[in-house]
Amino acid sequence: MSDTLNLDFDRNRRLGFPEVVFAASKTVNEVLGAATRLVEAHGQVLVTRATPEALASLQAVLPLGRAHPRSSSFSYGEPLASHGPVGVLSAGTGDEPVAEEAAVTLAARAVQVIRFRDSGVAGLHRLLAHLDTIRTCVALVVVAGMDGAIASVVGGLVDIPIIACPTSVGYGVCDHGRTALHAMLASCAPGLTVVNIDNGFGAGYAAATIARRSARSSAPASSPDLPQTGGQVQ
Repeated sequence: MSDTLNLDFDRNRRLGFPEVVFAASKTVNEVLGAATRLVEAHGQVLVTRATPEALASLQAVLPLGRAHPRSSSFSYGEPLASHGPVGVLSAGTGDEPVAEEAAVTLAARAVQVIRFRDSGVAGLHRLLAHLDTIRTCVALVVVAGMDGAIASVVGGLVDIPIIACPTSVGYGVCDHGRTALHAMLASCAPGLTVVNIDNGFGAGYAAATIARRSARSSAPASSPDLPQTGGQVQ
């Protein structure tokens, strides 16, 4: 196992978050080895795309962590939410695994998450009912398969950064998410940013970066040190 792991322990300093374990194609022992070493170094780890066997093993070895079976994710050392909020909107229930991956990633980066489930264009009233709350978010992740149209609709209604994440949900010509991807890339909604198919992690990470940068930008500037006499500024 030691021969296959070459972890980047400096990533937390460079990027503000430790290396994330992408568990797909790794053995259970490789996933456990990476996760436990990252926890030892940082007190935190996020694992994505883990098999059920890997999730069970992670939960056994790191009992204070939390498995998220629907998105095949595992988180340990999740901090208190101090940034955001960021909205995660899923078009349909079939998009929930990817939407949950985005939400888990946001939470791992100390960002408050507001979920808007089952809000696709087939019942547009469901989206419209959430607009006031969506507008309170500093960013929004929109997760959709099929035609991916909801991303363009939302993009024309709100003035916050939108990260569109196509999913592989859909029949025939949906082409395993390529139709949604192309629709989102071709959107006329201004400012729409698009990540790869089923990449909930990438969408959540980008939205978290926006939220954290927004929090730093809005923090009051520190005042210069001034000489004081008797507790009063002279």
